[in-house]
Amino acid sequence: MGGPFLSSPKRMMRILGIAVGAAGATLLVRERQRRLAAERLAAAVLETLLRAIDANDHETGAHVRRVARYALILADAADLDSAQERDVERIALFHDIGKIDEALFDIIHDETTLSPTEREAVRTHPARGAEVLAPLAAFYPELARGVLSHHERWDGNGYPRQLRGRAIPLAARIVSIADAFDAITYHRRYSSARTAEEAAEKILEGRAMQFDPDLVDLFLSPPVFEDVLAVLRADHAPRPRRAPNKRSAETSHRPDLTFRWRTTTPAPPVPGQELRRSP
Repeated sequence: MGGPFLSSPKRMMRILGIAVGAAGATLLVRERQRRLAAERLAAAVLETLLRAIDANDHETGAHVRRVARYALILADAADLDSAQERDVERIALFHDIGKIDEALFDIIHDETTLSPTEREAVRTHPARGAEVLAPLAAFYPELARGVLSHHERWDGNGYPRQLRGRAIPLAARIVSIADAFDAITYHRRYSSARTAEEAAEKILEGRAMQFDPDLVDLFLSPPVFEDVLAVLRADHAPRPRRAPNKRSAETSHRPDLTFRWRTTTPAPPVPGQELRRSP
Protein backbone atom coordinates (compact mmCIF):
# COMPACT_ATOMS: atom_id res chain seq x y z
CA MET A 1 0.00 0.00 0.00
CA GLY A 2 1.16 3.51 -0.67
CA GLY A 3 -0.10 6.95 0.00
CA PRO A 4 0.68 9.96 2.04
CA PHE A 5 -0.31 8.42 5.39
CA LEU A 6 2.43 5.80 5.20
CA SER A 7 5.08 8.47 4.73
CA SER A 8 4.07 10.45 7.82
CA PRO A 9 7.68 10.84 9.08
CA LYS A 10 8.58 12.52 5.81
CA ARG A 11 5.44 14.62 5.98
CA MET A 12 6.24 15.61 9.54
CA MET A 13 9.77 16.57 8.57
CA ARG A 14 8.43 18.60 5.66
CA ILE A 15 5.90 20.35 7.92
CA LEU A 16 8.62 20.93 10.52
CA GLY A 17 10.87 22.38 7.83
CA ILE A 18 8.11 24.73 6.67
CA ALA A 19 7.45 25.80 10.26
CA VAL A 20 11.14 26.42 10.92
CA GLY A 21 11.40 28.36 7.68
CA ALA A 22 8.39 30.48 8.56
CA ALA A 23 9.75 31.14 12.04
CA GLY A 24 13.12 32.04 10.57
CA ALA A 25 11.52 34.39 8.09
CA THR A 26 9.54 36.03 10.91
CA LEU A 27 12.73 36.49 12.92
CA LEU A 28 14.48 37.96 9.89
CA VAL A 29 11.63 40.42 9.37
CA ARG A 30 11.71 41.42 13.02
CA GLU A 31 15.49 41.74 12.97
CA ARG A 32 15.29 43.86 9.83
CA GLN A 33 12.66 46.07 11.49
CA ARG A 34 14.83 46.47 14.59
CA ARG A 35 17.85 47.25 12.43
CA LEU A 36 15.87 49.78 10.40
CA ALA A 37 14.63 51.44 13.59
CA ALA A 38 18.18 51.59 14.94
CA GLU A 39 19.46 53.06 11.68
CA ARG A 40 16.75 55.70 11.76
CA LEU A 41 17.67 56.53 15.32
CA ALA A 42 21.35 56.85 14.36
CA ALA A 43 20.41 59.16 11.48
CA ALA A 44 18.26 61.20 13.85
CA VAL A 45 21.22 61.49 16.23
CA LEU A 46 23.35 62.89 13.41
CA GLU A 47 20.61 65.35 12.49
CA THR A 48 20.47 66.44 16.11
CA LEU A 49 24.23 66.86 16.26
CA LEU A 50 24.17 68.94 13.10
CA ARG A 51 21.47 71.17 14.54
CA ALA A 52 23.51 71.43 17.74
CA ILE A 53 26.45 72.73 15.70
CA ASP A 54 24.16 75.37 14.17
CA ALA A 55 22.77 76.34 17.56
CA ASN A 56 26.17 76.64 19.20
CA ASP A 57 28.10 78.21 16.33
CA HIS A 58 26.33 79.37 13.17
CA GLU A 59 29.68 80.06 11.46
CA THR A 60 30.81 76.46 11.86
CA GLY A 61 27.38 75.21 10.79
CA ALA A 62 27.55 77.19 7.56
CA HIS A 63 31.19 76.21 7.02
CA VAL A 64 30.63 72.45 7.26
CA ARG A 65 27.74 72.62 4.79
CA ARG A 66 29.88 74.46 2.25
CA VAL A 67 32.69 71.96 2.77
CA ALA A 68 30.22 69.10 2.24
CA ARG A 69 29.08 70.58 -1.09
CA TYR A 70 32.65 70.98 -2.36
CA ALA A 71 33.64 67.54 -1.09
CA LEU A 72 30.71 65.86 -2.84
CA ILE A 73 31.72 67.48 -6.13
CA LEU A 74 35.23 66.05 -5.76
CA ALA A 75 33.93 62.66 -4.60
CA ASP A 76 31.67 62.43 -7.64
CA ALA A 77 34.54 63.40 -9.96
CA ALA A 78 36.67 60.69 -8.34
CA ASP A 79 34.00 58.10 -9.29
CA LEU A 80 33.27 57.07 -5.73
CA ASP A 81 30.24 54.85 -5.28
CA SER A 82 27.14 56.05 -3.42
CA ALA A 83 28.19 54.52 -0.09
CA GLN A 84 31.60 56.18 -0.28
CA GLU A 85 30.00 59.50 -1.21
CA ARG A 86 27.75 59.28 1.85
CA ASP A 87 30.85 58.68 3.98
CA VAL A 88 32.47 61.78 2.48
CA GLU A 89 29.31 63.80 3.10
CA ARG A 90 29.06 62.78 6.75
CA ILE A 91 32.75 63.37 7.43
CA ALA A 92 32.54 66.81 5.84
CA LEU A 93 29.47 67.74 7.88
CA PHE A 94 31.05 66.69 11.16
CA HIS A 95 34.76 67.32 10.60
CA ASP A 96 34.72 70.35 12.93
CA ILE A 97 32.31 69.11 15.59
CA GLY A 98 35.24 68.99 18.02
CA LYS A 99 35.52 72.77 17.80
CA ILE A 100 32.29 73.33 19.72
CA ASP A 101 33.85 71.63 22.73
CA GLU A 102 33.72 74.01 25.71
CA ALA A 103 37.50 73.81 26.10
CA LEU A 104 38.03 75.19 22.56
CA PHE A 105 35.01 77.39 21.87
CA ASP A 106 36.34 80.60 23.41
CA ILE A 107 39.82 80.10 21.93
CA ILE A 108 38.48 79.61 18.41
CA HIS A 109 36.15 82.61 18.65
CA ASP A 110 38.74 84.96 20.10
CA GLU A 111 39.60 87.64 17.54
CA THR A 112 43.17 88.02 18.84
CA THR A 113 46.12 86.07 17.46
CA LEU A 114 46.38 82.62 18.98
CA SER A 115 49.27 81.86 21.30
CA PRO A 116 51.34 78.67 20.75
CA THR A 117 49.49 77.04 23.65
CA GLU A 118 46.12 77.96 22.16
CA ARG A 119 47.15 76.68 18.72
CA GLU A 120 48.15 73.38 20.29
CA ALA A 121 44.76 73.21 22.01
CA VAL A 122 42.94 73.81 18.71
CA ARG A 123 44.87 70.91 17.19
CA THR A 124 42.98 68.59 19.55
CA HIS A 125 39.65 69.18 17.76
CA PRO A 126 39.91 66.15 15.41
CA ALA A 127 40.36 63.81 18.38
CA ARG A 128 37.60 65.53 20.34
CA GLY A 129 35.26 65.22 17.37
CA ALA A 130 36.12 61.56 16.81
CA GLU A 131 35.39 60.85 20.47
CA VAL A 132 31.93 62.41 20.17
CA LEU A 133 31.13 60.30 17.09
CA ALA A 134 32.67 57.02 18.28
CA PRO A 135 29.39 55.62 19.71
CA LEU A 136 27.91 55.67 16.18
CA ALA A 137 30.66 53.43 14.75
CA ALA A 138 28.32 50.45 14.40
CA PHE A 139 26.28 52.42 11.83
CA TYR A 140 28.93 54.74 10.38
CA PRO A 141 32.27 52.95 10.76
CA GLU A 142 34.21 55.48 8.67
CA LEU A 143 32.84 58.62 10.33
CA ALA A 144 34.99 58.95 13.46
CA ARG A 145 38.09 57.73 11.61
CA GLY A 146 37.60 60.28 8.84
CA VAL A 147 36.97 63.14 11.29
CA LEU A 148 40.10 62.15 13.22
CA SER A 149 42.16 62.24 10.00
CA HIS A 150 41.01 65.40 8.22
CA HIS A 151 44.12 67.37 9.28
CA GLU A 152 46.62 64.69 8.30
CA ARG A 153 49.00 65.65 5.50
CA TRP A 154 50.15 63.70 2.46
CA ASP A 155 53.80 64.19 3.54
CA GLY A 156 53.17 62.82 7.04
CA ASN A 157 53.50 66.16 8.86
CA GLY A 158 49.84 66.49 9.81
CA TYR A 159 48.06 65.66 13.04
CA PRO A 160 47.10 63.93 15.24
CA ARG A 161 48.70 60.64 14.07
CA GLN A 162 51.14 61.84 11.39
CA LEU A 163 49.64 59.50 8.80
CA ARG A 164 51.26 59.62 5.37
CA GLY A 165 49.96 59.25 1.81
CA ARG A 166 47.32 56.60 1.22
CA ALA A 167 47.35 55.61 4.88
CA ILE A 168 45.07 58.65 5.29
CA PRO A 169 41.44 57.62 4.64
CA LEU A 170 40.34 58.66 1.16
CA ALA A 171 37.28 60.53 2.44
CA ALA A 172 39.47 62.56 4.81
CA ARG A 173 41.81 63.46 1.92
CA ILE A 174 38.84 64.74 -0.06
CA VAL A 175 37.43 66.71 2.86
CA SER A 176 40.87 68.22 3.54
CA ILE A 177 40.95 69.87 0.10
CA ALA A 178 37.35 71.08 0.35
CA ASP A 179 38.02 72.42 3.86
CA ALA A 180 41.09 74.34 2.71
CA PHE A 181 39.25 75.85 -0.26
CA ASP A 182 36.44 77.13 1.95
CA ALA A 183 38.85 78.43 4.60
CA ILE A 184 40.64 80.51 1.96
CA THR A 185 37.60 81.85 0.11
CA TYR A 186 35.35 82.68 3.07
CA HIS A 187 35.79 85.61 5.43
CA ARG A 188 36.45 84.74 9.06
CA ARG A 189 37.26 86.73 12.16
CA TYR A 190 40.97 86.06 11.77
CA SER A 191 41.33 86.11 7.98
CA SER A 192 39.86 87.92 4.99
CA ALA A 193 38.30 86.05 2.12
CA ARG A 194 40.49 85.56 -0.93
CA THR A 195 39.55 84.78 -4.49
CA ALA A 196 38.94 81.31 -5.85
CA GLU A 197 42.03 81.74 -8.03
CA GLU A 198 44.14 82.46 -4.96
CA ALA A 199 42.65 79.43 -3.25
CA ALA A 200 43.51 77.29 -6.28
CA GLU A 201 47.11 78.53 -6.14
CA LYS A 202 47.38 77.70 -2.44
CA ILE A 203 45.98 74.21 -2.97
CA LEU A 204 48.35 73.67 -5.88
CA GLU A 205 51.25 74.73 -3.65
CA GLY A 206 50.20 72.01 -1.20
CA ARG A 207 50.13 69.31 -3.87
CA ALA A 208 52.00 66.16 -2.75
CA MET A 209 52.85 67.91 0.54
CA GLN A 210 49.61 68.75 2.30
CA PHE A 211 47.20 67.19 -0.19
CA ASP A 212 46.82 64.04 -2.25
CA PRO A 213 48.37 65.02 -5.62
CA ASP A 214 45.85 63.08 -7.71
CA LEU A 215 42.92 64.66 -5.89
CA VAL A 216 44.45 68.14 -6.28
CA ASP A 217 44.77 67.59 -10.04
CA LEU A 218 41.17 66.43 -10.18
CA PHE A 219 39.85 69.28 -8.01
CA LEU A 220 41.63 71.90 -10.13
CA SER A 221 40.72 70.34 -13.47
CA PRO A 222 38.53 72.76 -15.47
CA PRO A 223 35.19 70.88 -15.37
CA VAL A 224 35.42 70.05 -11.67
CA PHE A 225 36.66 73.48 -10.62
CA GLU A 226 33.88 75.10 -12.63
CA ASP A 227 31.35 73.10 -10.58
CA VAL A 228 33.11 74.26 -7.41
CA LEU A 229 32.94 77.89 -8.61
CA ALA A 230 29.23 77.51 -9.34
CA VAL A 231 28.63 76.45 -5.73
CA LEU A 232 30.80 79.31 -4.48
CA ARG A 233 28.90 81.87 -6.55
CA ALA A 234 25.53 80.48 -5.49
CA ASP A 235 26.52 80.56 -1.84
CA HIS A 236 27.52 84.23 -2.05
CA ALA A 237 24.45 85.28 -4.04
CA PRO A 238 21.75 87.15 -2.10
CA ARG A 239 18.81 84.93 -1.24
CA PRO A 240 15.21 86.20 -1.12
CA ARG A 241 13.25 85.52 2.03
CA ARG A 242 10.53 82.91 1.69
CA ALA A 243 7.48 82.37 3.82
CA PRO A 244 7.84 79.21 5.95
CA ASN A 245 6.11 76.15 4.63
CA LYS A 246 4.31 74.42 7.47
CA ARG A 247 4.22 71.04 5.76
CA SER A 248 7.94 71.01 4.90
CA ALA A 249 8.81 72.25 8.40
CA GLU A 250 6.90 69.36 9.92
CA THR A 251 8.44 66.71 7.70
CA SER A 252 12.01 68.02 7.80
CA HIS A 253 12.40 66.76 11.38
CA ARG A 254 11.35 63.24 10.50
CA PRO A 255 14.40 60.93 10.78
CA ASP A 256 15.38 58.98 7.71
CA LEU A 257 18.33 56.89 6.55
CA THR A 258 19.82 59.87 4.73
CA PHE A 259 20.42 63.46 5.68
CA ARG A 260 17.98 66.25 5.01
CA TRP A 261 20.63 68.89 5.74
CA ARG A 262 20.48 70.37 2.23
CA THR A 263 16.90 71.53 2.84
CA THR A 264 17.82 73.51 5.96
CA THR A 265 19.89 76.61 6.54
CA PRO A 266 21.69 77.66 9.71
CA ALA A 267 19.84 80.12 11.92
CA PRO A 268 21.25 83.63 11.46
CA PRO A 269 22.97 85.27 14.43
CA VAL A 270 20.96 87.66 16.55
CA PRO A 271 22.07 91.22 15.63
CA GLY A 272 24.26 92.79 18.28
CA GLN A 273 24.69 89.56 20.20
CA GLU A 274 27.38 86.91 20.24
CA LEU A 275 27.23 83.34 21.41
CA ARG A 276 28.85 83.09 24.79
CA ARG A 277 29.51 80.22 27.10
CA SER A 278 29.18 80.26 30.83
CA PRO A 279 32.55 80.52 32.62
